[in-house]
Amino acid sequence: MTELPSPDALARAIIVRHRGDGHVRFAVPAVLCAEERAAAIEAVLRRMDGVYRVTLYRRQGKLSVFYDAHSCTLADIARTLHGSLTSLAPEAPGGTGKTMAQRLRAPASWFRVRGERARAWLEEWRFKGHLLKQVIAYHPQMSGLFSERAVINFLNDLVVFYLIKQHWDMITQKWIKHPVQFRNAWLSTFYLVFLLVRFRKRPDKKG
Repeated sequence: MTELPSPDALARAIIVRHRGDGHVRFAVPAVLCAEERAAAIEAVLRRMDGVYRVTLYRRQGKLSVFYDAHSCTLADIARTLHGSLTSLAPEAPGGTGKTMAQRLRAPASWFRVRGERARAWLEEWRFKGHLLKQVIAYHPQMSGLFSERAVINFLNDLVVFYLIKQHWDMITQKWIKHPVQFRNAWLSTFYLVFLLVRFRKRPDKKG
């Protein structure tokens, strides 16, 4: 890895590219996109209260942060990001790569980074589930969208679209041109459509 400039110089090189409600995206210099430095920045930001997803896209040089605006602000994220820059240890001049101690710590670092990412993923979906629960509470009519029957109907539609996509060439090039020869395929199709329509028309059981 190349030697790091001062934290203040790095902070000046970080630019806000997008600022939205609960989301901010930074352009970061290439020197911060090394794997260990990117992982360290992600880990620091994920530990913030209210931040539920952090991703540093190393090839694009982009840092994306999703957060709950009620728990933290963009200024809090900026201060934490600046603090993470001061914790990055620069490589010693004339170094010849990782020391033995660094190589021994590498597996632990790998597991720690993966653990932080898994925790951030769980926090993100816990936050989304909480928002969804609040939306349903304010709009009780939406609860029907997540009923068992609605989910099954949605999955049935996905299967139908998938089957049509997989057999589209055969339908247009063979089944339609030679319906008698492929009568078994047409009978199976009509029967599956009949079952799908019959299931949709079946009234829900109550009580």
